Amino acid sequence: MLRILALVVASLPLAGYVAPDKMSKVEIREWLVPWENSRPRDPYVGPEGRVWFVGQQGNYVAYFDPKSEQFRKYELEPQAGPHTVIVSKDGIPWYAGNHAAHIGKIDPATGKIQKIQMPDGQARDPHTMAFDRNGHIWFTVQGGNFIGRLQPETQKVDLVRVPQSGSRPYGIVTDSKGRPWVAEFGTNKLATVDPSSLKLTEFPLPDPNARPRRLAVSSKGEIWYVDYARGTVGRFSPSTSGFKEWQTPGGPESRPYGMAIDKQDRIWLVETGTTPNRFIGFNPATEDYFAIGEIKSGGGSVRHMYYDAANGAVWFGTDTNYLGRARVE
Repeated sequence: MLRILALVVASLPLAGYVAPDKMSKVEIREWLVPWENSRPRDPYVGPEGRVWFVGQQGNYVAYFDPKSEQFRKYELEPQAGPHTVIVSKDGIPWYAGNHAAHIGKIDPATGKIQKIQMPDGQARDPHTMAFDRNGHIWFTVQGGNFIGRLQPETQKVDLVRVPQSGSRPYGIVTDSKGRPWVAEFGTNKLATVDPSSLKLTEFPLPDPNARPRRLAVSSKGEIWYVDYARGTVGRFSPSTSGFKEWQTPGGPESRPYGMAIDKQDRIWLVETGTTPNRFIGFNPATEDYFAIGEIKSGGGSVRHMYYDAANGAVWFGTDTNYLGRARVE
C-alpha cells in the first residue's frame, strides 16, 4: 500500500553562507588503486579496520589495509558490475552485483563467492545496500524500480515495487527503528518501507525539479539528502514531515553526490560539478558550511562515502582510480 503524506516546507536559506576561502581546510589523502581504470567506489570499513570497496568497471571486490597500505583483490565474474560492498559484524563482505542481478557473499579467507539471485527478473540491478539493526540487508534496485530486503540467515529476498515508473531508487540508509530510507533519484521523493508490513510510504520534496541521490541519518532520526539537480543539501524530519534546504557553496550546478554524517551530526558532501571535486562540511547546529578540501586527483565523481567513527575519517573512491580519506575529527 502506498501513502503520500502532507508536508511542512521551509524556504531555502542563504543566511550562514561562508565563502570557501573562509572555511577551515580538510586534510585529504589519496592512494592510487593498482588496477587501472576500474572505478573504485563505495568503501566500507570492516571490523578489522580494512577498507573494503568495489571496482565497478574492474569487476572485483577489494580491501585496503591503512596500516600496511596494501591492497587485496577478489575477482568477480565478468560483467558483474558491482555497486556497493558492506561488511557484517563478523567480517563478511556482501556486494551488489549490479549487472548480474544478484547479491554476493564472499569468504575473505578463501575468496569463495555465494550468490543470491533476485527472485524477480525485473529486479535486474541491485544497487546500494545497508544493514538494519537485525542484520538484514536492505537494498535499492535502480532500473528495476524496487526496494529490497535480504535476510542473510535464510537468504529470503523480499521486493517492494516503487509504483511510479522511472523512480530510480538509489541511495539508502536505515534508521534506529530498523526502517530503510531511500532517495528516488528519478523523481523528487524520499521513501521508506515498514519492515513488518512492507508498506511503502513516499514523501515528495518541496521542489518538483529536485533529484535526491544519497542519504544520511542523524542521531535524532532526521534524514539528510543531497539534491544532485539543484545543488542543495536538505533535511527531512519524519516526526513533522517537514523539509528544510540549504544551497551548497558551489550553487545550483555543484552536483552534490557522495555524502556522510559524523558522530557530531555534521554533514559531509562532495560537489562533483567542479574539477577537482570539493569535499565540504556543513554544520546543522549553526546552519553554515565550515570546512572544505579539494580532491587532488580530480575525483571525476565521488559517488558514495563512509564515515569511520573509530578514526574520525570519511572514506571515498573516485572515478580517477583513487581511494581517498578525509580527516574530519
